[in-house]
Amino acid sequence: MDELKARLRPSDVIGRTVKLKRQGREYVGLSPFSKEKSPSFFVNDDKGFFHDFSSGKHGDIISFLQETERLSFVEAVQRLAGEAGMQLPAEDPKEAEREQKRAGLSDWMDLAQKWFAANLRRTPGKAAREYLEKRGLPEDQWERFGLGYAPNDREGLKQALIQRGAKPAELVEAGMLISPESGGQPYDRFRDRLMFPILDARGRIVSFGGRAMNPDDRAKYLNGPESPLFHKGATLYGLPEARRILGAESKNDQAIIVVEGYMDVIACQRAGLPAVAPMGTALTEEQMERLWRVSSEPVLCFDGDAAGLRAAYRAIERSLPLLKAGRSFRFALLGAGQDPDDILREKGAPALRQALAETHGFAEVLFRREQDLEPLDTPERKAGFKARLRNTASAIQDKDLAEQYRRDLFDRFDALFPRSPQRAPWTPGQGRRGFGPPPKLGQTAEGAQAMQSLFRAIEPVPAALAHGAIDDPERMDDHLEEIAAHGFGDKGLDGLAQELVRLRLSGHSLDSASLRRHLAQSGHDALVREVEKAAAKSGAPFLAANAPLAEARVRWSQAFDASTRVAALEDALAHARDVPGQDEAFRRLKAERDALRRAIKAGTIWEDSAGS
Repeated sequence: MDELKARLRPSDVIGRTVKLKRQGREYVGLSPFSKEKSPSFFVNDDKGFFHDFSSGKHGDIISFLQETERLSFVEAVQRLAGEAGMQLPAEDPKEAEREQKRAGLSDWMDLAQKWFAANLRRTPGKAAREYLEKRGLPEDQWERFGLGYAPNDREGLKQALIQRGAKPAELVEAGMLISPESGGQPYDRFRDRLMFPILDARGRIVSFGGRAMNPDDRAKYLNGPESPLFHKGATLYGLPEARRILGAESKNDQAIIVVEGYMDVIACQRAGLPAVAPMGTALTEEQMERLWRVSSEPVLCFDGDAAGLRAAYRAIERSLPLLKAGRSFRFALLGAGQDPDDILREKGAPALRQALAETHGFAEVLFRREQDLEPLDTPERKAGFKARLRNTASAIQDKDLAEQYRRDLFDRFDALFPRSPQRAPWTPGQGRRGFGPPPKLGQTAEGAQAMQSLFRAIEPVPAALAHGAIDDPERMDDHLEEIAAHGFGDKGLDGLAQELVRLRLSGHSLDSASLRRHLAQSGHDALVREVEKAAAKSGAPFLAANAPLAEARVRWSQAFDASTRVAALEDALAHARDVPGQDEAFRRLKAERDALRRAIKAGTIWEDSAGS
């Protein structure tokens, strides 16, 4: 390793990805990990490291390749060793022998795939070809995904490979043949099945999956067994192609997507989406580590029905202790009974991309999991709900992140009880917070409407909330339903609020600069300038230039919740007015509404929200 680093200058390796300019004894350039206008990325050849002040990432040439090209440690070392003209030594003679054996088994895997592929186009493969046609997968895509067919023959593959020099024992070890426990000759594991080759991270075939053509077959899908090549819990179907789609461009914002089956992976990849699937089981910790190596927030895709939600909740349970800053998941919950392959066939690639762009944060789905366990109609059940939230947050091993989750979950609890009316029991399809279709929004405000709002002054607090949303659009994601319904608390900003919500729901990942350009083009430029002027008078702590991003998001959410409680209280007052026996409730609600109005008017809402 020392020799490898000595032969390669970091500025040469990193300079292929980042345009570097010499500055004294260091090189400086724009960060490859975040979007910035002023260079904050430094490379030091003498010390052999890079440091990125914008993202906090630090490391050597190996970790740089891991980060920017999504390679494993071993893959990065192999790439650099090739550039340095170095031969990687075998760890020990036994490991060298095992590697040679794996290479031999891998050769038989390649020949088996070619044999399966040839059979798909022959007479025995007719049923498999009809199945692929029914699933809308054209013939010109078969080779891309290495598809094939295993005939209904106990020794078809066995004889084909033995004729090429294979030994039955080798084929049993590779998982292609089954050796009967009672003795007798080995026979083909896969028979009368559509075949999918399973590749490791380096693109080598390590096993196969087969879909039964006979509907009466006991196992609809069958994977190869554990072998020297194949470790089910560490492998993700479709990973090499997903990485190819993602590409080596480190500024690509697309996250890797985890779906449930082979055909779903193929559908997504045909639509240009980097999808993978576990091997028919729940995600393992090792698979999660592989996903995080590629994306900081992989998207887990499930059906939006009860079974899909249970699968999502199992993924949450398993991943919760492993979460860290920069390592989480988002969730895409499709319509009940739909999967990516259905959407691609019925509605096309744009519809599939749109469906998988509508995702929900980990904390949001976690909160819903605990909320759905029982009706929250008594004080005891509400207390139990809050205790579950506390215990769930404590399951996160990273203490700083656990504290942030505890605050976030309690903020969501406070928004539900007791200040806002009790919601009806949630079921899939009840709006964005229930993971159903987004709310129907009004038409985007035209430039004339935006200008009309300038005839009167904008209140500082709503202006600060709008300014914060434009500065950091992601902070709106947990509040889109409320913003669509109530805006930012100032009628003059309703058109702007609707446009911001529409853009977030459209699936376009706009940063602040892109968002401002869009708003200017759609006639909101003058309004945005007025918003910034009014916001400067608010004293909002989340607008401070030195405010840490995570803290600013939390403070913005707290202030937004406090501000929108006024609208909820107005609704509650409207229901309680003139209702017999509700005089005391009406007075209490009115007092709380008036107090919040005064806090908003005076700007003391920041202190109120910080302590809520």
